[in-house]
Amino acid sequence: MVKLQHELEDALAQAREALASAANEAGVEECRIRFLGRKGVIPFLMRQMGALSPDERPLMGKTANGVKQGIQAAIDDALARLAGDVSDTSEALDMSLPGRRRTLGHKHPISQVMDDAVAIFRRLGFVVADGPDLETEYYNFDALNTPDDHPSRDIQDTFYLPDGRLLRTQTSPVQIRVMENQEPPVRIICPGRCYRRDTPDATHSMNFHQIEGLYVDKNVSLADLKGVLTVFAHELLGPDVELRFRPHFFPFTEPSIEYDFSCIMCKGKGCSVCKNSGWLEISGAGMVDPAVFAAVGYDPEVWTGFAFGMGVERIAMIRHAISDIRLLYENDVRFLAQF
Repeated sequence: MVKLQHELEDALAQAREALASAANEAGVEECRIRFLGRKGVIPFLMRQMGALSPDERPLMGKTANGVKQGIQAAIDDALARLAGDVSDTSEALDMSLPGRRRTLGHKHPISQVMDDAVAIFRRLGFVVADGPDLETEYYNFDALNTPDDHPSRDIQDTFYLPDGRLLRTQTSPVQIRVMENQEPPVRIICPGRCYRRDTPDATHSMNFHQIEGLYVDKNVSLADLKGVLTVFAHELLGPDVELRFRPHFFPFTEPSIEYDFSCIMCKGKGCSVCKNSGWLEISGAGMVDPAVFAAVGYDPEVWTGFAFGMGVERIAMIRHAISDIRLLYENDVRFLAQF
C-alpha cells in the first residue's frame, strides 16, 4: 500500500512539473493523456488497487482521487496561463463596438415559384402527390399511351440505366401511380424534378422542375381546365395576364392543347423576352386520353378528366425577367440576392 501511495504522489509531482513547462495547448493535452488518459499513469496505478485488502482500498481510493483532482487543477491552471489573464474584461472587450449583422438567407427563385404555385392549387382543392425520380418504362411511357416509336423514348432524349429503368422525363408517372391506388374523384398536383438529355442553353437544362396537375371526376370538361389555368395565371402573375390556347398533340391527352401567357414585360405588345410575339409559351394540357384510363382501370364511359403541366424554371424566368436558365443553377450569390 505504501509503495502505491508513493507512486501516486510521484505521478502528481511529475504531472505538475510537466504542465508548468507546457508551451501550448497541444502540450497540455499530451500531459492529460499521459497521466489521466484511459491508458495513462493514474488509471494504471488505480487498477493495482485490486490487490489491496478491503480495509486498505477506501484509503487508497481517497488518495487516488485527490491525485486526479490535483492533476486536473494543474491542467486548468496551465490552460488559463496559456490563454492569458482575461479577468480585466474592460480591455478584452470593447463594448462600444457595433455588432456584426448576420445576412439572412431566403428561398431560391425556383423554390419561391414552386411554393407559390402549390399554394394556389391547394386553394383550388388540389392535393400534392409525389413519386420516385427513378422510374420504369411502364410508368413513364407505356401507361401514358406513348408508342414504342415515339422520339421521347430514344436514348438521345432519355437517361436510361443499365437495368432498363430511367430518370423520369416528366412528373406524369405520379398521376398513374395515384390512379392505380385511388378511386375517382382525383384532384392532385405533382411538383418535382425531371431529367432529359437536352443540350444546356439559355432555355434548356438536363434537369428541371415541373408541376403537373390531374383532375378526374364525372362530367369534367375542357372548360374546367381553362378555368383552373386562368385562375392560376391571375393569382401567380397578376390579373392583367391573359391566356391563349392552341391545338397540339400529346400521347396521353385527347384533345391536347398548348397554352401561353401574355408577356408580363410588354403587356402583350411584343418585346425581346417574348420574341415580339406578345406571348410566352408555358406548357401543354388536355383531356385525359381514354387509353390512359384503361391502363389504370378507370371506366372512360363514366369518368373524364384533364391534365396539365408546366415548367417551374420557365415561370420563374417569366416572373423575374431572367434571360438565361443557367443563371438559376450557377449559385452566384450576386444573382440570387436579387430575389
